Amino acid sequence: MQTKKAYVGHLAMFSANLLWGVMSPISKAILQEGTVSPFSLTSLRMLGAAAAFWILSIFTRREHVPPRDLVMLFFASLLGVTINQGCFITGVGMSSPIDASIITTTTPILTMILAALYLKEPVTSKKVMGIFSSAIGALILIFSARTLSTSAGQNGILGDLLCVIAEICFACYCVFFKDLIGRYSAVTLMKWMFTYASICCIPFSYRSLSAIDFVSLPLNIYADIAFVIFGATFIAYLLVPVAQQRLRPTLVTMYCYVQPTVATILAILWGMDRFTPTKIVAIVLVFGGVYLVNRSKSRVQMEAEEKAVAQAQLQAEGSLSTAASASAPAATSDSSDAKK
Repeated sequence: MQTKKAYVGHLAMFSANLLWGVMSPISKAILQEGTVSPFSLTSLRMLGAAAAFWILSIFTRREHVPPRDLVMLFFASLLGVTINQGCFITGVGMSSPIDASIITTTTPILTMILAALYLKEPVTSKKVMGIFSSAIGALILIFSARTLSTSAGQNGILGDLLCVIAEICFACYCVFFKDLIGRYSAVTLMKWMFTYASICCIPFSYRSLSAIDFVSLPLNIYADIAFVIFGATFIAYLLVPVAQQRLRPTLVTMYCYVQPTVATILAILWGMDRFTPTKIVAIVLVFGGVYLVNRSKSRVQMEAEEKAVAQAQLQAEGSLSTAASASAPAATSDSSDAKK
């Protein structure tokens, strides 16, 4: 049963990152059209996903969320959605896509450190090797991409800093709110988190949203926006809690390395790039790293093994005591016979 749960978690997180990987070139096409700004697109994602989650909640089991957990969900939304997405989108605009992609590869490392400090998760050799294997593979794919611009804006350092803040926020969200995420269904979690995210975004995006001439937008841009909202936001974020409830935080964030892999495959399929031995090695490193982290032992597994060893030692000591007790009367009897 546990293995089946883990497979569901892996499939959910892989699918979410697959959708995010596809979203990257589609979002770029939307922004290049010039009508929709990065922050407006982010706000549309928040508003559209919030509406979709509330509609879906009508057809699912209703869950009571006490006020204390509603407050916790607000802070989870700030870290996991609002600040994370806001800082990243703004940071990419100031920095270069390559810088942003490189900074994203630090998320599993940050998560591993936070999980070790907060959740007491062990930092094993397999986990460390897996993270760095996937990071190396992702970096190879990033640097080999032809379509990424290497030029940063005038505020490149500030943009990089905002991207770092975005990744720190997401790592904190994965670690600090793991118990909260385990209490409720994905629909309940996301409808509240995206509602809070929408409330936080509207005051900052109202002017840019009202300036969009939706009537004159081409149909292909409408289709792209629909995918970003319902595919890469609604469905993707519906899958994320499913994975978080079944996998360790470090393993959840390991799947961020799937995104440059998807981007590379799409570039090859669209004739923008070609397969090379280097790319094949990089993809093997990415998924090999995920496998190693998955095979590393969790705190629960280590505690269970220590408990089993302790029980085995107690049983062995008990067996020795029983054997000693049984041999004592026999020795006494032999001594008495010798005296006679």
